[in-house]
Amino acid sequence: AHPKYEFKYGVHDGHTHDIKEQQEKRDGHKVDGYYKLVEPDGTTRTVHYTADKHTGFHAHVERSGHAVHPVHHHH
Repeated sequence: AHPKYEFKYGVHDGHTHDIKEQQEKRDGHKVDGYYKLVEPDGTTRTVHYTADKHTGFHAHVERSGHAVHPVHHHH
């Protein structure tokens, strides 16, 4: 059997700040995909990945946006 599939899903919950998406496709032994999520500091992390039986698993991570740090007041 020749495995082949493709899927994509996403979550965007503004109340819990659970914001993410993923997509993946497979054709035989080759897999390509990515996932993206919003970190607690407000930045976005995107991981693109590929895998096959010859070279194994490879991931490339990108970060975007500006981190928002809580402000602390000193007395």
